[in-house]
Order: sequence, then structure tokens, then C-alpha cells
Amino acid sequence: MTTLRSTVDSRGAEFAANREAMLAKLAELEAEQAKAVAGGGEKYVERHRKRGKLLARERVELLLDEDSAFLELSPLAAWGSDYQVGASLVTGIGVVEGVECMICASDPTVKGGASNPWTAKKSYRAADIAAQNRLPTINLVESGGADLPTQKEIFIPGGRIFRDLTRSSAAGVPTVALVFGNSTAGGAYLPGMSDHVVMVKERAKVFLGGPPLVKMATGEESDDESLGGAEMHARTSGLADYLAEDEQDAIRIGRRIVRRLNWHKQGPAPKPDYAEPLHDPEDLLGIVPADLKVPFDPREVIARVVDGSDFDEFKPLYGSSLVTGWAQVHGYPVGILANARGVLFSEESQKAAQFIQLANQTDTPLLFLHNTTGYMVGKEYEQGGIIKHGAMMINAVSNSRVPHISVLIGASYGAGHYGMCGRAYDPRFLFAWPSAKSAVMGPAQLAGVLSIVARQAAASRGQEYNEEHDAAMRAMVEGQIEAESLPMFLSGMLYDDGIIDPRDTRTVLGLSLSAIHNGPISGAGGFGVFRM
Repeated sequence: MTTLRSTVDSRGAEFAANREAMLAKLAELEAEQAKAVAGGGEKYVERHRKRGKLLARERVELLLDEDSAFLELSPLAAWGSDYQVGASLVTGIGVVEGVECMICASDPTVKGGASNPWTAKKSYRAADIAAQNRLPTINLVESGGADLPTQKEIFIPGGRIFRDLTRSSAAGVPTVALVFGNSTAGGAYLPGMSDHVVMVKERAKVFLGGPPLVKMATGEESDDESLGGAEMHARTSGLADYLAEDEQDAIRIGRRIVRRLNWHKQGPAPKPDYAEPLHDPEDLLGIVPADLKVPFDPREVIARVVDGSDFDEFKPLYGSSLVTGWAQVHGYPVGILANARGVLFSEESQKAAQFIQLANQTDTPLLFLHNTTGYMVGKEYEQGGIIKHGAMMINAVSNSRVPHISVLIGASYGAGHYGMCGRAYDPRFLFAWPSAKSAVMGPAQLAGVLSIVARQAAASRGQEYNEEHDAAMRAMVEGQIEAESLPMFLSGMLYDDGIIDPRDTRTVLGLSLSAIHNGPISGAGGFGVFRM
């Protein structure tokens, strides 16, 4: 039998404590996400509404098919920075006329929708996801262009946004721009480089330089409408393919454009007769301990995520700190690698490398569930070849060509983060639970290493070591690393695609796998040299 049984005691004190800790983290997360939803604040939201305009998320909601899901991406971008949480941009994957699309909506309540450095980074990530997963892109445009005080951080790399649009078109993946308001300077190239352009009458303004700049540059007197109004672009310049009466009409036309794309997925369809997990996903709140040093069985997570709680484990008796096996999620086949007891030894590394190769042979996407403190250290393990075997696992991950999805459910430290397909290894999607932490090593370990090095340096100089200063240094370093390893900090840096409620994991994975299958699924033709 391959159906997973559960030993979770949902009435026990330990489970209750874990659940309360997770709910507290979710409440904190909800408060931070509310800042992104609030946009520029009540004053600017009200000003926007008085102009008869819809908010960014209202535009997205009208664009989507009724009752369909929207997988919002990077909602906490710019968290912890001087910029508005969310980076004045809404990005995500939604279904429009039955077609999964990447949707990017500028938020005009935040500095008129101007792009700051975090807006640009969020745009790049959305473009990468669209390109990797063959998703048509719909831009809902109302932006004053670059935030001029930060132009030095935007201008040079910012050209990527327009490059990505043209590359998408060249790859046969459509791009659509619905222009609701200003789209000036560099922002004019969003519609300028899109395959399909809709502009709202008397609202859309698209020009490389507005009247003040034209006056300064050429001495010419002009007005918004003759210089870049929607009617001018529809009747004279030809930049607008469709002239919409209002915002709702623009969205209706946008949906009609998508309906005519004749879009087809290239990946295999999911099996239609899949079953829901046998175990309650509500239990996911209490499975991960508040103290990540306490181990937990990842099979309990798998049992609440995969179809029918059916998991065919691979090499269950070998390298038991890493659980590997085959399953389905919403009818899509997946290979799963999940950390069981944190540390990765040589056996786990070799097991992972073989399993990844097998997944590539059968064109099966891989799901990585992180809870690792990294590869084992020590004389015995170094002599046993842990570097070679860890490199073997990282080699396999690096050269695997099937789609990868990573979910950080616990710790993700050191090179174990790499071996489990961290951000630098280009997983198609990477999400985190509120319980996740990621850094080069744990805070106490890192502070301890610095203390040992400082002690050795003092001894080599023949100096007495100051224990009081050492204690203060360790406390400061531990606090810094703890803060920088928390999921909201990492999400703000765009090191993940969003922090998710554990109970939503199955849904998020299903949406991600469905998006992935817009393109063909095929494994690697070969791997690099495995050091044996």
C-alpha cells in the first residue's frame, strides 16, 4: 500500500502550541499584506475614486473569469524598505477567457504608479515566470514612468522590461496592454512593445515626453490630448488598436482579445479522476514545531497535499533524512524531495541525485519541501566525501530540466538551500510558510563562528579576550541574522514568490502546476560530471 497513514494527534498539547504559533504568524502576515492592499493610503485612494477610476485590484478582478482563482505573486515586495509594501504593482497568474495569463497592474494610488527600484525587480520576476511557463502577459497600465529620484537604480536595468515584452512576442506568446491613464516616458514602451493595445478614451495618455518636457526640449507648445491622447493614438498614430469608452469597456475588449488568441497548452493534461487527500489540511497548522530544532515527519505534510494521500516512496530505507517519492497533485504527476531530520548526509545526497535523474527520464516535475540545516560537517563526514556527494546533488538540481517548485516549510540553511533548489537554482515557483527561515546558517551558529574566529585572532596577537564585548557581539549578530532569516524579510527581497497559509499549499501547488503545463515538459538530455 502507498497510502500514507497519519499519526498526528490534533488534540495534543504540542499540536495546539504549534497551531497557536502558526496562527499568530498568519495574523502578522495578514496585517502586512493589508498594507499592500491599502496602496497609497486613504487620501490617494479617495482621490483616485473621485476621478471615476477603478483601483488596481478591482481592475484585475473584473478582468478574471468569474469565480476563478488569482495566484498573487510577491505581495510583500519592498517590505522593510522605504517603499510601499507591494512595490506599487500587483502581479499574479489568473484565468482570462479560460487562458492562464500573467497579469501586472500598476497601482496609481502610490506616487501615480511610478516605478521604483522594487517595482522593477517585481516586474522582472513576473516576466521570468511568464517566460518560463509560456504565459500570455496582460499589463494594466497607469504609471507616470520611473520614480525620478531613484532613476539611477531603475534606468539602466529597467530596459529589461521592454526587452522581455519583445522576446515574449518573438516566442509566440502574446502580450496585451490595457492603458487606463498616464503611460509616460519609458512607460510609453509598455503599449509600444505589446502585441495588442487598448486605450481608454479621454483617460489614457501615452507619450515619450509630456507637454512640459516637450516645451523644455523643443520649445513646442502642446497639450496632453494632441500629444498622446487615446483618440489621437487610435485615429492618427495607430498605436492604439482599440479605443475603449471607459475602464469597464477596456477590460471587456481585453477579455475579447484573449478569447481570440486560440491559445493551447503544450504540456500534458492532468488526470481527471484524482482524489482529495484523505487527511485534513487544517492539520498543517500544527505539524511544524514553533522551534525548528524539533524534527517533524514531512510525510504528514505530504499526506495532506497529494491526491488521495497516495505517496510511492523511493529508497525508504536508505538516506532516511531525505524523503523521496512519487505522487500526484490535482492530477499532475510530481516527484517529491522532503527533508526529514534536517541534516543532509552523503547517503541523502546520492539518493537525491539518482531520484532527480529518474524524474528527468520520465519528464516528471519536482517538488522540494525544505526543512534542512545543510550538509553534515565534521572530520568523519569530510573524509567520507560529503563535499563530493553534496556537489553531486547540487549538480543534479542545477542541470535538471523538468520544472521545479520549492516550498520552504521549515529551515533552509547553508548549501542545503542550494541542494533543495533555492532561488538561485531557478525553481519555476518558490513559496514559503510563515514558519520558514533561511540563511547561511542558524543565528546562534553564525554568532558562535564569529566568536571563535575573534578569540583565535586575539590569542594570536597575545591579547586578552573581552568576554563582555563577545556577549554583546553575539547578541547583536544573533538578532540581525534572526531578523534577516524570517520569511517576511526574504519575501520583501523577492527571494520567494509569496508567503502562503499552510492550508492553501495544495491549492497553490495545483495553480502552479497548471501554469507550468502551458509549456512542454521535458527532462534533461544529460548532466555534468558527477564526482564519484
